[in-house]
Amino acid sequence: MRPLIHPSIEDITVEGILHALSDPVRAAIYAELAGSDYGHTCSNFLQISDRAIPKSTLSQHFRVLREAGLIRSERQGVEMNNTSRCAEIEQRFPSLIAAVMNAHRVQFADRARAAKRKQSARKTTAG
Repeated sequence: MRPLIHPSIEDITVEGILHALSDPVRAAIYAELAGSDYGHTCSNFLQISDRAIPKSTLSQHFRVLREAGLIRSERQGVEMNNTSRCAEIEQRFPSLIAAVMNAHRVQFADRARAAKRKQSARKTTAG
């Protein structure tokens, strides 16, 4: 079994964080972990952002988040328990995570509103 890579806080970079959070699925996973007081297993995220995520894809998302230094993963039998490293990152890069996650929330809300308008327009033209 390969060892898990967790960079030291000094090795975490802004570029690595931004890359890891540039994917909407990873951002959603991280938002859930960051907002929780306890760890989650990977299987808790098989359904996220209204779509099913294959286990192999999910493993890759968690690897990217871990190697960027955003989460800590620990093996527990056949599962991985994942927790956020928010407090450590906040000390290194104050307000960075909050700003990125807020931007994702705004973008998600904008997309949801646009989808709702589009759906409403379809109903109007169909009826």
